[in-house]
Amino acid sequence: MPTFEYEKEIYGLGYTAVCGCDEAGRGPLCGSVVAAAVILPLDAQIDSLDDSKKLSEKKREKLYDIIKETAVAYAVAEATPEEIDEINILNASMLAMRRAVEKLGVKADFAIIDGNCSRGFEIPTKTLVKGDSKSFSVAAASILAKVTRDRQCIKLHEEYPQYNIIRHKGYPTKEHMDLIRKYGPSPIHRKTFLKFLDNEQTLKNSES
Repeated sequence: MPTFEYEKEIYGLGYTAVCGCDEAGRGPLCGSVVAAAVILPLDAQIDSLDDSKKLSEKKREKLYDIIKETAVAYAVAEATPEEIDEINILNASMLAMRRAVEKLGVKADFAIIDGNCSRGFEIPTKTLVKGDSKSFSVAAASILAKVTRDRQCIKLHEEYPQYNIIRHKGYPTKEHMDLIRKYGPSPIHRKTFLKFLDNEQTLKNSES
Protein backbone atom coordinates (compact mmCIF):
# COMPACT_ATOMS: atom_id res chain seq x y z
CA MET A 1 0.00 0.00 0.00
CA PRO A 2 1.24 3.54 -0.70
CA THR A 3 2.37 5.82 2.12
CA PHE A 4 3.69 9.36 2.59
CA GLU A 5 7.21 8.02 3.28
CA TYR A 6 8.77 9.50 0.13
CA GLU A 7 6.94 12.81 0.43
CA LYS A 8 8.05 13.23 4.07
CA GLU A 9 11.64 12.46 3.14
CA ILE A 10 11.59 15.13 0.43
CA TYR A 11 9.87 17.72 2.63
CA GLY A 12 12.60 16.99 5.18
CA LEU A 13 15.14 18.30 2.66
CA GLY A 14 13.47 21.71 2.73
CA TYR A 15 11.02 21.50 -0.19
CA THR A 16 7.60 23.03 0.41
CA ALA A 17 5.26 21.64 -2.27
CA VAL A 18 5.84 18.04 -3.38
CA CYS A 19 3.57 16.65 -6.09
CA GLY A 20 3.05 13.13 -7.33
CA CYS A 21 2.74 12.63 -11.06
CA ASP A 22 1.50 9.73 -13.18
CA GLU A 23 -0.03 9.06 -16.58
CA ALA A 24 -2.64 6.82 -18.14
CA GLY A 25 -2.95 5.62 -21.70
CA ARG A 26 0.55 4.80 -22.92
CA GLY A 27 -0.51 1.48 -24.45
CA PRO A 28 -3.76 2.19 -26.37
CA LEU A 29 -3.91 2.52 -30.13
CA CYS A 30 -6.02 5.67 -29.99
CA GLY A 31 -6.68 8.78 -27.97
CA SER A 32 -4.45 11.01 -25.88
CA VAL A 33 -2.06 10.05 -23.13
CA VAL A 34 -3.35 11.74 -19.97
CA ALA A 35 -1.27 12.81 -16.97
CA ALA A 36 -2.12 14.20 -13.55
CA ALA A 37 -0.17 15.95 -10.82
CA VAL A 38 -1.37 16.08 -7.22
CA ILE A 39 -0.14 17.79 -4.06
CA LEU A 40 -1.71 16.21 -0.97
CA PRO A 41 -1.51 17.47 2.62
CA LEU A 42 0.62 15.11 4.68
CA ASP A 43 -2.23 14.57 7.11
CA ALA A 44 -4.59 13.47 4.33
CA GLN A 45 -6.51 10.29 5.11
CA ILE A 46 -8.05 8.74 2.01
CA ASP A 47 -9.28 5.20 2.57
CA SER A 48 -8.40 2.62 -0.12
CA LEU A 49 -6.13 5.01 -2.03
CA ASP A 50 -3.91 2.77 -4.17
CA ASP A 51 -2.61 2.17 -7.67
CA SER A 52 -5.56 2.87 -9.99
CA LYS A 53 -5.02 -0.47 -11.78
CA LYS A 54 -5.79 -2.32 -8.54
CA LEU A 55 -9.15 -0.60 -8.05
CA SER A 56 -12.56 -1.13 -9.61
CA GLU A 57 -13.99 1.53 -11.89
CA LYS A 58 -16.63 2.36 -9.26
CA LYS A 59 -13.96 2.78 -6.57
CA ARG A 60 -11.81 4.97 -8.84
CA GLU A 61 -14.76 7.23 -9.59
CA LYS A 62 -15.46 7.66 -5.87
CA LEU A 63 -11.81 8.36 -5.05
CA TYR A 64 -11.58 10.82 -7.95
CA ASP A 65 -13.93 13.24 -6.17
CA ILE A 66 -12.36 12.67 -2.76
CA ILE A 67 -8.86 13.37 -4.09
CA LYS A 68 -9.99 16.63 -5.72
CA GLU A 69 -11.66 17.73 -2.47
CA THR A 70 -8.64 16.78 -0.34
CA ALA A 71 -5.73 17.95 -2.49
CA VAL A 72 -3.80 21.14 -1.87
CA ALA A 73 -3.67 21.34 -5.66
CA TYR A 74 -4.26 19.06 -8.63
CA ALA A 75 -4.11 19.32 -12.41
CA VAL A 76 -4.70 17.09 -15.41
CA ALA A 77 -3.16 17.49 -18.86
CA GLU A 78 -2.61 15.44 -21.99
CA ALA A 79 -0.60 14.93 -25.15
CA THR A 80 -2.59 14.31 -28.31
CA PRO A 81 -2.35 11.42 -30.79
CA GLU A 82 -0.63 13.81 -33.19
CA GLU A 83 1.99 14.70 -30.60
CA ILE A 84 2.47 11.01 -29.77
CA ASP A 85 3.14 10.27 -33.44
CA GLU A 86 5.50 13.21 -33.74
CA ILE A 87 7.69 12.74 -30.66
CA ASN A 88 6.94 9.09 -29.60
CA ILE A 89 4.91 7.86 -26.65
CA LEU A 90 7.64 8.18 -24.00
CA ASN A 91 8.33 11.81 -24.83
CA ALA A 92 4.60 12.50 -25.13
CA SER A 93 4.04 11.00 -21.67
CA MET A 94 6.77 13.26 -20.28
CA LEU A 95 5.17 16.24 -22.06
CA ALA A 96 1.75 15.48 -20.57
CA MET A 97 3.25 15.14 -17.07
CA ARG A 98 5.19 18.39 -17.40
CA ARG A 99 2.00 20.13 -18.52
CA ALA A 100 0.12 18.76 -15.51
CA VAL A 101 2.83 19.93 -13.09
CA GLU A 102 2.89 23.38 -14.71
CA LYS A 103 -0.91 23.69 -14.44
CA LEU A 104 -0.99 23.17 -10.67
CA GLY A 105 -2.68 26.04 -8.84
CA VAL A 106 0.02 25.81 -6.17
CA LYS A 107 3.47 25.79 -7.73
CA ALA A 108 5.26 22.53 -6.95
CA ASP A 109 8.98 22.68 -6.16
CA PHE A 110 9.55 18.90 -6.37
CA ALA A 111 7.84 16.10 -8.31
CA ILE A 112 7.74 12.36 -7.68
CA ILE A 113 7.40 10.74 -11.12
CA ASP A 114 5.99 7.27 -11.57
CA GLY A 115 8.38 5.02 -13.50
CA ASN A 116 12.09 5.19 -14.24
CA CYS A 117 12.26 8.21 -16.53
CA SER A 118 12.07 11.96 -15.99
CA ARG A 119 12.73 14.44 -18.80
CA GLY A 120 12.49 18.18 -19.17
CA PHE A 121 11.00 19.15 -15.82
CA GLU A 122 11.86 22.62 -14.53
CA ILE A 123 11.84 21.42 -10.91
CA PRO A 124 13.79 18.61 -9.22
CA THR A 125 12.24 15.16 -9.60
CA LYS A 126 12.51 11.68 -8.18
CA THR A 127 11.56 8.69 -10.34
CA LEU A 128 9.83 5.88 -8.51
CA VAL A 129 9.19 2.53 -10.21
CA LYS A 130 5.67 1.36 -9.32
CA GLY A 131 5.28 4.70 -7.59
CA ASP A 132 1.50 4.43 -7.71
CA SER A 133 1.82 1.51 -5.25
CA LYS A 134 4.34 3.30 -3.02
CA SER A 135 3.48 7.00 -2.84
CA PHE A 136 0.11 8.46 -1.84
CA SER A 137 0.64 11.46 -4.12
CA VAL A 138 1.49 9.31 -7.14
CA ALA A 139 -1.42 6.96 -6.42
CA ALA A 140 -3.75 9.96 -6.32
CA ALA A 141 -2.35 11.20 -9.63
CA SER A 142 -2.79 7.76 -11.18
CA ILE A 143 -6.49 7.77 -10.27
CA LEU A 144 -7.13 11.27 -11.65
CA ALA A 145 -5.35 10.38 -14.88
CA LYS A 146 -7.10 7.02 -15.28
CA VAL A 147 -10.60 8.32 -14.59
CA THR A 148 -10.07 11.28 -16.91
CA ARG A 149 -8.88 9.06 -19.73
CA ASP A 150 -11.71 6.56 -19.24
CA ARG A 151 -14.19 9.43 -19.48
CA GLN A 152 -12.49 10.59 -22.66
CA CYS A 153 -12.92 7.08 -24.06
CA ILE A 154 -16.68 7.33 -23.55
CA LYS A 155 -16.71 10.50 -25.65
CA LEU A 156 -14.50 8.88 -28.30
CA HIS A 157 -16.93 5.96 -28.44
CA GLU A 158 -19.82 8.35 -29.02
CA GLU A 159 -17.90 9.99 -31.86
CA TYR A 160 -16.54 6.78 -33.40
CA PRO A 161 -18.93 3.99 -32.29
CA GLN A 162 -17.70 1.59 -34.99
CA TYR A 163 -14.54 0.87 -32.95
CA ASN A 164 -16.39 -0.04 -29.72
CA ILE A 165 -13.88 1.99 -27.67
CA ILE A 166 -16.14 1.89 -24.62
CA ARG A 167 -15.32 -1.82 -24.25
CA HIS A 168 -11.54 -1.92 -24.76
CA LYS A 169 -10.60 1.70 -23.93
CA GLY A 170 -8.45 1.86 -27.05
CA TYR A 171 -6.10 -0.98 -26.10
CA PRO A 172 -4.88 -3.39 -28.81
CA THR A 173 -7.40 -6.14 -28.22
CA LYS A 174 -8.25 -8.54 -31.02
CA GLU A 175 -11.64 -6.86 -31.38
CA HIS A 176 -10.13 -3.39 -31.68
CA MET A 177 -7.52 -4.49 -34.20
CA ASP A 178 -10.15 -6.32 -36.27
CA LEU A 179 -12.36 -3.21 -36.32
CA ILE A 180 -9.43 -1.08 -37.46
CA ARG A 181 -8.84 -3.59 -40.26
CA LYS A 182 -12.54 -3.37 -41.18
CA TYR A 183 -13.08 0.40 -41.00
CA GLY A 184 -9.53 1.70 -41.34
CA PRO A 185 -7.83 4.10 -38.89
CA SER A 186 -9.67 7.19 -37.66
CA PRO A 187 -8.26 10.64 -36.88
CA ILE A 188 -8.00 9.66 -33.20
CA HIS A 189 -5.77 6.65 -33.88
CA ARG A 190 -2.03 6.86 -33.27
CA LYS A 191 -0.53 6.14 -36.67
CA THR A 192 2.78 4.96 -35.21
CA PHE A 193 0.88 2.36 -33.18
CA LEU A 194 -0.68 0.75 -36.24
CA LYS A 195 2.37 -0.93 -37.68
CA PHE A 196 0.50 -4.24 -37.66
CA LEU A 197 -1.47 -2.93 -40.66
CA ASP A 198 1.74 -2.22 -42.58
CA ASN A 199 3.18 -5.60 -41.64
CA GLU A 200 0.05 -7.42 -42.81
CA GLN A 201 0.05 -5.52 -46.09
CA THR A 202 3.70 -6.33 -46.62
CA LEU A 203 2.96 -9.99 -45.97
CA LYS A 204 0.08 -9.95 -48.46
CA ASN A 205 2.27 -8.33 -51.09
CA SER A 206 4.99 -10.91 -50.59
CA GLU A 207 2.49 -13.73 -50.96
CA SER A 208 0.87 -12.35 -54.10
